[in-house]
Amino acid sequence: MSSIASENRTNRQSTYGTYVKGLVSILVPLYNEEEFVGTAIERVLTAPLGEGLDREVIIVDDCSTDGSREIADQLSDRYPGVIRVVKHEKNRGKGAAIRTAVEHARGEYSIIQDADLEYDPKDYPNLLRPLTHHQADAVFGSRFMIVGERRVLYYWHSLANGLLTQLCNIVSDLNLTDMETCYKAFRTSLLASIPIRSNRFGIEPELTIKLAKRRVRVYETPISYHGRTYEEGKKIGLKDAIEAVWLILRYAFTSDIYKDSGPETLHALELARNFNGWMADTIRPYIGDRVFEIGAGIGNLTHALVPRKSLYVASDIDEEHLARLVTRFQHRPNVVIRHCDLLNTDHFAGLQGEMDTVVCLNVVEHVADDVGSLRNIHAALGKGGKAIILVPHGQGIYGTLDRALGHHRRYSHEELRQKMELAGFHVDRILEFNRVSRPGWYISGRLLKSTALSPRMMSVFDRFVWLWRRIDRYLPWPPTSIIAVGTKQ
Repeated sequence: MSSIASENRTNRQSTYGTYVKGLVSILVPLYNEEEFVGTAIERVLTAPLGEGLDREVIIVDDCSTDGSREIADQLSDRYPGVIRVVKHEKNRGKGAAIRTAVEHARGEYSIIQDADLEYDPKDYPNLLRPLTHHQADAVFGSRFMIVGERRVLYYWHSLANGLLTQLCNIVSDLNLTDMETCYKAFRTSLLASIPIRSNRFGIEPELTIKLAKRRVRVYETPISYHGRTYEEGKKIGLKDAIEAVWLILRYAFTSDIYKDSGPETLHALELARNFNGWMADTIRPYIGDRVFEIGAGIGNLTHALVPRKSLYVASDIDEEHLARLVTRFQHRPNVVIRHCDLLNTDHFAGLQGEMDTVVCLNVVEHVADDVGSLRNIHAALGKGGKAIILVPHGQGIYGTLDRALGHHRRYSHEELRQKMELAGFHVDRILEFNRVSRPGWYISGRLLKSTALSPRMMSVFDRFVWLWRRIDRYLPWPPTSIIAVGTKQ
């Protein structure tokens, strides 16, 4: 087994970026809980997490009018470096408090923790285990998958909870038992990439539906629950239930699932399975047995190309993409997930001469020194190995879509060939790909000034790929992309 393959487990267990590996951020929205918050936070601090995990606690005081803020400050003074307090000067609601807390989170994982005593932090290991084992991207703690304890309370409240969960399941196509649970755990990079619009308790259906639309892996685990009566301070009521119904129906049709337009376009492409299959079929004849894919994103092409390869190294520089890759391909023993910056020669350490194919689709146009990046690709290949480089074609249609995606340029045939040869490749051929979408790209990026591909429009386009594949070569205008196939001499 090669040294690359033997690193499989190590690479799978890694994440990259600004979040601290092994740190759990516990996000505590706080409003008028002076009777309970001190005890709740002490339990949070002493609760088990799991081997190799540490914690930070971020309390967001949502303009409490009792003594909650002062208690939070005292806890922060008592546990410096562990507890941080962020203060809202106006009461905005639970969703707004969580939105603020996420902005301050440094941990690899995040858990939402109410400041009352209804939920038991002893359940943290159950919430975190599917995340740390790379089985899930988000975990819901269910009060109705009974293994532990549950206080018996209001029938009508429970019925409403069940109906809201079922309505949300219909919209999201999930089979959750408890959508309204407070206990939700996430990879922080995932949570931070979701735009949270709800200021109050509507955050629960909003997050659920947006997670489903992102097609991430959601797990449930049973938790204990010690609910309060309204006399004891329970805050959620009929108004919130009605609002939740409205929000479920509203978010059923939302495409507002990414903060940034670049990942939104990747998501649109992920849904276009026929288009991805067309691209994979175009380059498959040139792919060998040991493949290094640079800029794999969330695995749109990886999924199509990986079968029957002895080794497939999928790489990216984005932490969220890497985490999605780890989760998505954890059951494939031939897949290695690797952090790789195309311009960083050190990131190619151990790869020199190891691969027989490098696939680099829609990446080279993102880097300033494209010749330098092509030289790094050249170094990773053994003699006779092939580089498959797909880039956007035609600077004349460069527009807002290109800028939103971070493109430095679009290429001509001559420019791509020249730069491949400067990097040491013999260019065997340059393929023209996807003429059919060029007019649409021009209209969207130059005339309409769009900054993202519409998932709905991409879905319509994808339904007719069977037709586009047949007529594409006969269309009388240039392609949207070109693909260079180069050989290392």
